[in-house]
Amino acid sequence: MKKIETELKDCYILEPARFGDARGYFSAPYIEKEYQDLGFQGLKQVSRSKSAKGVLRGMHFQKGEFAQAKVVEAVQGAVIDVVIDLRKDSPSYGKWTSVLLNPENGRQLYVPRGFAHGFISLEDDTVFQYFVDNIYAPAEEGGIAWDDPTVGIDWQSIFNEYDIEKPELSNKDVDRMSFTQFDEGEE
Repeated sequence: MKKIETELKDCYILEPARFGDARGYFSAPYIEKEYQDLGFQGLKQVSRSKSAKGVLRGMHFQKGEFAQAKVVEAVQGAVIDVVIDLRKDSPSYGKWTSVLLNPENGRQLYVPRGFAHGFISLEDDTVFQYFVDNIYAPAEEGGIAWDDPTVGIDWQSIFNEYDIEKPELSNKDVDRMSFTQFDEGEE
């Protein structure tokens, strides 16, 4: 597996090896030892979501003992995946990065514990997969407003590039805390 550094500490783009020919390819998207070398603490759950074009999910995180590291990928369709470093002791605290994930590029993103995570679906019927190292605990879920100006994620450029007029959000993602509230400990 190829590991590509991002501008965020401990967050990596992963490119699992592919072996193929004219018939197609074979790839191993999860190899326990390689994930553990990143800091992934063991596979506890695999989840999938299916989204229409323009669905924005995020920016989510789990708190305390239920914090999660994730390895995420689009197994059908395409997304721009976005993460924010929420680890106050990190040199990249409060910064964000994004990456295009689709079956064609075969990329995954390793999201360490202490990050907020989200994505925008670029195609109808996009299937997004999460390998997670801790169980989901609804009572311990938090979120940062997807469009928080303090964080400054350039969603508008993404919307323009992929012809998305307005993102479709869940009710809970419409009203999330600001990064300033998170920074001041108002979770």
